[in-house]
Amino acid sequence: MRILVSNDDGIDSIGISILAKYLKEIGEVTVVAPQREQSAAGHSITMQVPLRVNKVFKNDELFGYAVTGTPADCIKMGIRNIMVTPPDIVVSGINNGSNAAINIIYSGTVSAAREAAIMDVPSLAFSVTNHTAKHYEYAAKLACRLVPLVLQKQNEIPVGTLLNVNVPDLPEEEIKGIKLTKQGKSKWDDIYEERTDPYGRKYYWLTGNLVEVDEELDNDHAAIKNNFVSITPIHFDLTDYPTFEKMRKWEIEHLLNNKESK
Repeated sequence: MRILVSNDDGIDSIGISILAKYLKEIGEVTVVAPQREQSAAGHSITMQVPLRVNKVFKNDELFGYAVTGTPADCIKMGIRNIMVTPPDIVVSGINNGSNAAINIIYSGTVSAAREAAIMDVPSLAFSVTNHTAKHYEYAAKLACRLVPLVLQKQNEIPVGTLLNVNVPDLPEEEIKGIKLTKQGKSKWDDIYEERTDPYGRKYYWLTGNLVEVDEELDNDHAAIKNNFVSITPIHFDLTDYPTFEKMRKWEIEHLLNNKESK
């Protein structure tokens, strides 16, 4: 089993080291990750500057490849340029901080997995729910169980769908269980706070408050808040199908019909 591992916290993060270590017990692992942290990079790709790839060694052994780009860049580079044979599956993580509800949109971790899905490769994204996480092992062990299961059940997961996994940053014995969830609607009410540097010049720093609206345990944010692991199948088709059907009645194809306007 060939596994491509990436993230958005950078190739030197603790989470990716632990994830790669555990996954090596079940398959052949190739690590391709950003050279520096790319949190909240979303699904951006690099177009205006050249990308560089550098080998990274840990304990005198090749650990992986650092790319001077985004998480999505890393997946493209890993599949098309670095790996001789394409991976059977892509695993992104283990991210510091939850990637649930509306935050999924901004997540570089999820975007790496989504890029793999766009390239028709099964994929998963893993996060622990703390920006200063201490407990990665349970998420890594869960990855070792989920990866073979996803490959076994490929015919039940549509092409383009990935699994987004959020694990509470708790000791294993304090995690209540695993929930299959939907993406929640909780979001950050962000503002760029005006501040002043030591030279009297203004600058702005992103801050905000979390607006929590998810209460049912079948939503990702509520599940992890209540100490459950959340597993959410998501895809990149952004079409709002109910609204699409309603808009059929609008007859928008006639909006610029000169004959109709006369």
